[in-house]
Amino acid sequence: MFENLSVFEQRCQDIDERICDPAVIADRKQYAELQRERKNLMPIVEKYREYTETQAQLDEAKSLLQEGGLDRELRELAEEQLSEARDALETITEELKILLLPKDPNDDRNVIMEIRAGAGGEEAALFASVLFRMYAMYAELKGWKTEFLSANETELGGYKEISFAINGEGAYSRLKYESGVHRVQRVPETETQGRIHTSTCTVAVLPEADDVEIEINPKDLAIDTFRSSGAGGQHVNKTSSAIRITHLPTGMVVECQDERSQFKNKDKAMKILRSRLFEQKQQEQDAQVAAERRSQVGTGDRSERIRTYNYPQGRMSDHRIGLTLYRLEDLLNGNIDEVLDALIAADRAAKMQERIGEEQNG
Repeated sequence: MFENLSVFEQRCQDIDERICDPAVIADRKQYAELQRERKNLMPIVEKYREYTETQAQLDEAKSLLQEGGLDRELRELAEEQLSEARDALETITEELKILLLPKDPNDDRNVIMEIRAGAGGEEAALFASVLFRMYAMYAELKGWKTEFLSANETELGGYKEISFAINGEGAYSRLKYESGVHRVQRVPETETQGRIHTSTCTVAVLPEADDVEIEINPKDLAIDTFRSSGAGGQHVNKTSSAIRITHLPTGMVVECQDERSQFKNKDKAMKILRSRLFEQKQQEQDAQVAAERRSQVGTGDRSERIRTYNYPQGRMSDHRIGLTLYRLEDLLNGNIDEVLDALIAADRAAKMQERIGEEQNG
């Protein structure tokens, strides 16, 4: 099944030689791409080496038993080696199959997340702050860093919209399934009749792009400064340090007013703009791929309702995979690995089924 995997090993050797070439080192883009490719190939290469070593142990045990003439103790040792090698090979084979599934090239990236209040007014804005807290606490549990980028805060401490970066190994691979509409059902504090209200927030998860991948011509930007405004406190200042950047070719507008420094606000706004342009580029490429080849777990479309958080029942339901958990408070405290693991498993299963179908159809 894996006879051709030696080409991955050869490719890694080729990359190792190329990244030592001064001309490649001087080309930042090429060097970064080769490093990224090597990083993605190494798990397959290492697992393949484990596979070939275990296969050799299996063959050795078989050979010993077929030769015969072994005393009882040696025969028992050979049979034990054969059994262990078979079990190990079965496990390694399944792990290799998963590693060989089409990999999202963005999986190892940091992410920029944007949460926007939808239907429900102030209650939706308050729920946006709950979601931000959930992701920030999850990042903390994973040892990742959360960087506040921009926010439009309400009087009651909610967010009409908030942008933040999560920096950490594999952040995008875990959080990319969070894109879509999140619905909350609860009784607002301001509700005197005890009625349950339904509100929504939209979450967008963008793979962070660096300046090597997305080059932005300064002539394509209109940059305006203005005074920060907000609910009060540290977000309001008396100088024009807030930044609004308009990308003229696409009409994209990014604002950042969180920092007192105009330079820092511009830097953060450019980070958001770069990642939005990168996502747009990705979407254009994805549009060229047949619909049936897209992830079965979800399209990542921001208009797709993916999850409901029901406070009276203490329930979170993910509609894409039919998962319901009755420990809402724990999940909102950032303990969402069970949900993310289930989404990843469903995605892998769908891709595996797709590959099996392709092999059966020749």
